[in-house]
Amino acid sequence: MELTVWGIITAIVVGLIVGALGRLVVPGRQNMPIWLHLLIGVGAALLGTVLARAIGIATETAGVDWGELLVQVVVAAVAVALVAGVGGRRRVTR
Repeated sequence: MELTVWGIITAIVVGLIVGALGRLVVPGRQNMPIWLHLLIGVGAALLGTVLARAIGIATETAGVDWGELLVQVVVAAVAVALVAGVGGRRRVTR
């Protein structure tokens, strides 16, 4: 896998979209800022690509690789749920 400037830009853009989709997939209200969802999405896009290639789902296509995108969204949804669950436990009661 070759790392180019366009590859990095594409990973960031896809990560932002995956982060937004991850937020939509997780039910309930997440008490997190949107920038954290987007940051999780960028990480999930990179991790999802690695996982998809490791299990043989990712292929070199001219268009959108739907299998790889599905893995990325699932990873983002799990990450959003974990971070929202950990962050949601810290409540201040008066």
